[in-house]
Amino acid sequence: MQLINNPSRKDWSRILKRPTKTVDDIEVTVLNVFKDVKLNGDKAIKSYTEKFDKVALDTLLVSSTEISDASNNISDELKNAIQLAKSNIEKFHTAQKTKRVFQETMEGVECWQEKRPIQKVGLYIPGGTAPLFSTVLMLAVPAKISGCKEIVLCTPPNKEGNIASEILYTAQICGVTKIIKAGGIQAVAGLTFGTESIPQVYKIFGPGNQYVTVAKQLATKYGVAIDMPAGPSELLVMADESANAAYVASDLLSQAEHGSDSQVILVTTSKDLAKKVNSEVKSQLEVLPRKEMAADAINNSKSIILDSFETALELIDEYGPEHFIVATTNDNYFVDNISNAGSVFIGNYTPESAGDYASGTNHTLPTNGFSKAYSGVNLDSFQKSMTFQKISSKGIANIGPAIELMAEAEGLQAHKNAVSLRLKDLKS
Repeated sequence: MQLINNPSRKDWSRILKRPTKTVDDIEVTVLNVFKDVKLNGDKAIKSYTEKFDKVALDTLLVSSTEISDASNNISDELKNAIQLAKSNIEKFHTAQKTKRVFQETMEGVECWQEKRPIQKVGLYIPGGTAPLFSTVLMLAVPAKISGCKEIVLCTPPNKEGNIASEILYTAQICGVTKIIKAGGIQAVAGLTFGTESIPQVYKIFGPGNQYVTVAKQLATKYGVAIDMPAGPSELLVMADESANAAYVASDLLSQAEHGSDSQVILVTTSKDLAKKVNSEVKSQLEVLPRKEMAADAINNSKSIILDSFETALELIDEYGPEHFIVATTNDNYFVDNISNAGSVFIGNYTPESAGDYASGTNHTLPTNGFSKAYSGVNLDSFQKSMTFQKISSKGIANIGPAIELMAEAEGLQAHKNAVSLRLKDLKS
């Protein structure tokens, strides 16, 4: 990891730059795929699946037989681990339910807010180099709790045309209603427009590579909502001399192994710790099965030494990490004052991988600095807040004159008339 000692503030933006392509580099490709899928439906999806995933499919739909067989291919130990994670995720997301908010704003004027589920949602589950069945838990569990009626899952098949058994098993126990063998841009386009096999949905969830991220953003131009911009994974660790260098290195590598375009950053007030972490990264990297991919990410990563916690916090907030680990002598300083982070992990015994799998929090989080404005996926992500109002005759008499004056001031006579007619009838 590149070691940077007390960089000038004017250099922070350059130092913290993500190793990602610009939207302009990708958008033309995405647009072309979208146009093709909109025009040719399943035929286009299958064509791109053959081109990118190297497999020719007869059907895009996963059969009930494939789902049944998947359950037999998984060990009882893994099933128990998945069930434990599911239970914790259910507990934490169920706790996020809110009651109806009711307020009589003045006599005769009642206002309230209620949550309603989004009826049709699409879940994008990355496959490729690592089939992320954990993401099925993170998306399908809150979708089911929210009451979404149609939960459509898209994930790329392998070269044999199959979906990982872990994904199929997890999808089944979490209440997914349809599973589609499609990934990448074409899957997002299918969920956006609908095809013969893929239902059109109202909102698309899930992480992916840079092409999937841009595809999701383009989907919003066609009236489909998305959870957030969630691209290549990233982690920032804030540590001082009290931190365990081996633990820090393991956390950095746990994100680096996601892909070559992942980014991990160490911020520290201790040059000695930075050196120890770098040494640990080198030794731990050697035994990783995904060594080459992790090494590429590490080459884009940095250890930044700063002279105070205050300066460190400012830099971290400017970066806005997806995952933020803090392991210092004063963790509460960062916990109490951090403004921009997708999810925060506190102390030496809270690895980021706990949030990735089983602690209960959601791992679908904003990347690329979007934590400055976006939340990670939560129960509300699968719901809409609807407001209601009920006004009695007494209420319209109380509020009506103010509405008339405001409408008249804006030059909207019909708005005024809608109130005036009612007030007139009350007086007669």
